[in-house]
Amino acid sequence: MGVLTALHRYRLPIFVFSLCLIAVLLLSNGSATSRMNVESTKVNNRNENILKTTQRNLVTDKVRKTVLENRLTILTKEVHSAPVVTVQVWYKVGSRNEEPGVNGIAHQLEHMMFKGTKNRPIQFGRLFSALGSDSNAFTSYDQTAYYNTAERDKLNALLELEADRMENALIDAEQLANEKRVVISELQGYENDPEYRLSQAVLRAVFPKHPYGLPIGGTKADVEKFQVQQLQKYYQEFYSPDNAILVIVGDFDTAKTLTAVKEIFGKIQKKDRQDTGNQEDTETLRHGDTGNMFDNFSASSSLVLREPGANALLYTVYPLPAANHPDVPALDVMDYILTEGRNSRLYQALVESGLATDLTGYVTSLREGGWYELSVTAASNRGLKKIDSVMQKAIAHLAQTGVTKAELNRAQAQLEANVILENRDITSQAMLLGNNETTTGDYSYTDSYLAAIREVTVQDVQRVANKYLQQKARTVGFFEPSRIQAENNSNAKPSSTQASENFSSGSTKLSGEVAKYLPVVDVTTTPVTSTLPQQFTLPNNLRVLLLPDRSTPTVTLSGNIKAGAEFDPADKAGLASLVAENLMNGTKIRDVHTLANILDERGASLEFDTYREGVEIEGKSLAGDLPILLQILGDVVKNATFPAKELELSRQQALTDLKQELDDPAEVAQRIFIQTLYPQNHPLHSFPTQKSLRQIRRQDVIDFKEKHYRPDKMVLTLVGDFAPAQVRSLIETEFGAWQVSGEAPKLQYPTVKTPDKIIRVHPVLPGKTQAVTVLGNTGIKRQDPRYYAALILNQILGGDTLSSRLGTEIRDRQGLTYGIYSTFQTGKNVGIFLIEMQTAPEDTNRAIDSTRRLIAEIHQQGVSAEELETAKRNAIGNYNVSLANPEDLSSRILMNEVYGLDKEELRSFTSKIAAVTLEQVNRAARELLHPDKIVVVTAGSSVTAKKNIRLKKLMTNG
Repeated sequence: MGVLTALHRYRLPIFVFSLCLIAVLLLSNGSATSRMNVESTKVNNRNENILKTTQRNLVTDKVRKTVLENRLTILTKEVHSAPVVTVQVWYKVGSRNEEPGVNGIAHQLEHMMFKGTKNRPIQFGRLFSALGSDSNAFTSYDQTAYYNTAERDKLNALLELEADRMENALIDAEQLANEKRVVISELQGYENDPEYRLSQAVLRAVFPKHPYGLPIGGTKADVEKFQVQQLQKYYQEFYSPDNAILVIVGDFDTAKTLTAVKEIFGKIQKKDRQDTGNQEDTETLRHGDTGNMFDNFSASSSLVLREPGANALLYTVYPLPAANHPDVPALDVMDYILTEGRNSRLYQALVESGLATDLTGYVTSLREGGWYELSVTAASNRGLKKIDSVMQKAIAHLAQTGVTKAELNRAQAQLEANVILENRDITSQAMLLGNNETTTGDYSYTDSYLAAIREVTVQDVQRVANKYLQQKARTVGFFEPSRIQAENNSNAKPSSTQASENFSSGSTKLSGEVAKYLPVVDVTTTPVTSTLPQQFTLPNNLRVLLLPDRSTPTVTLSGNIKAGAEFDPADKAGLASLVAENLMNGTKIRDVHTLANILDERGASLEFDTYREGVEIEGKSLAGDLPILLQILGDVVKNATFPAKELELSRQQALTDLKQELDDPAEVAQRIFIQTLYPQNHPLHSFPTQKSLRQIRRQDVIDFKEKHYRPDKMVLTLVGDFAPAQVRSLIETEFGAWQVSGEAPKLQYPTVKTPDKIIRVHPVLPGKTQAVTVLGNTGIKRQDPRYYAALILNQILGGDTLSSRLGTEIRDRQGLTYGIYSTFQTGKNVGIFLIEMQTAPEDTNRAIDSTRRLIAEIHQQGVSAEELETAKRNAIGNYNVSLANPEDLSSRILMNEVYGLDKEELRSFTSKIAAVTLEQVNRAARELLHPDKIVVVTAGSSVTAKKNIRLKKLMTNG
């Protein structure tokens, strides 16, 4: 559960795409250029067909809108690509319906909607978990939404649960008191982030007279004052069928489902609601008339925050009209020209110049107004005033001279491809429909919006830039970090203690409530895929797995190269990441801008991300662009040249990122947890520091790449709309001649013993309102025979904040944390078991003690048969749901191969989970959970600290 600012998780690609594509202008030459030009012609022809098809049916085609007598709006869309369905309920209430004094009440009510109903007085998270549903909720400015994605046989059960809490939610004083603490924990967690604090300060200045200036989640002062009667009134006012949209997308029969919906929801009566002035006026929304909305803006102002933090930040906001205004499509295109990709105007002006290390832009389009935001992270020793001046000059230049046709076409192609690529799974498709209906009053809003995007001209972009990006219209905020001073302590070493508590008393085992309150459901499951990928190996030992999927005209590429951080020299930690981040910065035949252009003009993406045991490759594109995607991948992994200028920019970005990580309690806690658990001679002990990053030379990068980037240590997986024979031919062409000499580097991981006592460490981060604790010990590797039992054990203990033992006790009953979870992190080598939680500093020790008590209880007493069966259903259901998402499916296929698992694992996983016994889980609990032999790291303010360590050491020496 949480707050979303204008659906940031589903950025503008859920709204917009266009039909325009252009040919790539290549700077390379020779045979590679000729081959690319030939492929470009084929690609454009194929993509024109794809986009014509997409224009007709990808977004809102086949959607049926039904309105019941009680005015409940139902949107249904059949998608039969996988036996999965999503059920979402969107209420037209958010922070827009609030005022100072009750700020955050919509968000607080969202939390309370999980606390049970008159018919089912049980945490609803436990019921959703038992159904194997991926369920959660969010509150935004204009709406509150509840979403559930599960196997198709769970459809009616999900409908029953959502109908129950629409009508019968329990909101009592005791539950509210605990959940207010949880919400305050959530809000204080956001407050840990300087960027959040800066953005909220700017928005308050921009909207002094409108609720859009209020933080979505509320303030601690307001939340503390909420009374039961206030929430009950809000529930009665807004949680009514005539203020809700039910969205169902997936594998179902519309006629049968509508009959069920009418039976389940039709009996819910409309609630008596007063006209608050915020009810939907369909005609007003449709035409984008916001009346005197701009009277609510305050502009041409600036503010400065000087607070503890890591990096200097700039945040600028320009007021914009509401979502239905005809200028919005051109504004979105303008944003992409300014901020999207390496060739965007502001990226070149700020990041490539070395002034900044990060830049984002975003057009927020809401019911009653909107804004354009620009967020910049300054490079070290770069002044914010200088950055602001350069940014304003770049914006003024665009407004004065306009944009080029090439820039326009590229932005339209990026927007268009993104909407296709970001809506391949049914959850995202339903999110699109729900957001359209609640924000604009028209679920098919995207259709007219796309038509408008296709009509945007270079003159339109220049016009909206002149109209809205005026100096006098903006509000700008500067975050200037005060000096970070870690508290000195003469004893900087971790402290060790021997546990003396008796944990044998008091059981928190969950009773049989789940079975009692769960709707009747067919618990049989249907595998999402019974088809195994085709597999082949090139003569150079590069392994490839292909799984055709014609459900969408797209392709997902996943890859793995065994060139991870485990190979970093101790004095040059961060080298592996620096290599991966610079692969796209130029090759022997293409410079950095050419590589970016080739992908951007198709809306394709290719990224490399380093983790401990390898480098992950993530790529996606329209189906017709797969040849280009493979050509770029082959070029960069074989021929990267690591230009000095780009390499130095990457180093500076890494140094800036390091400062930010060491200002994040979660990052600090996990880093010190691992460094405390693993000795200095272990490959997992080292982390980047300022010193190690500065010691890396260009030759180190070149040597590392030549040594570790090898075809015999690379695996590629492709899932999507392609013919396997053709793809195999492409891969043989691009990678078949790739040869390396010598044996691949190998590592021997030393054995790490479980700690023989409790080791506690307390790094101090000034100015943090929430502490983050990580505790645990060594774990297992992926091929451990106890793996499946450990998964079930973990699900029961802390796999889900809303339904696990830890969530039920630490979050729900005691209200000590917004989030707590546990996990077994596994790989080819032995991983770790950890629990992470966020708490107020004064609650930390109590939360740790309660957590250890629960670990001890399961270690000593085991779990129940009901918990076992519920956790197994959850694991199987979540697995099948994940395979309906192309990116999750591709990643699953890839990692099964990387870990050396049997080729049948993709479809045998669920049967292995189903076969786990109670005795196996309880044995795993005895062998893997050790409450008195753990490392406990709490990062936060000095209130939590008994023994402190100096963060300066982490930043400079490691």
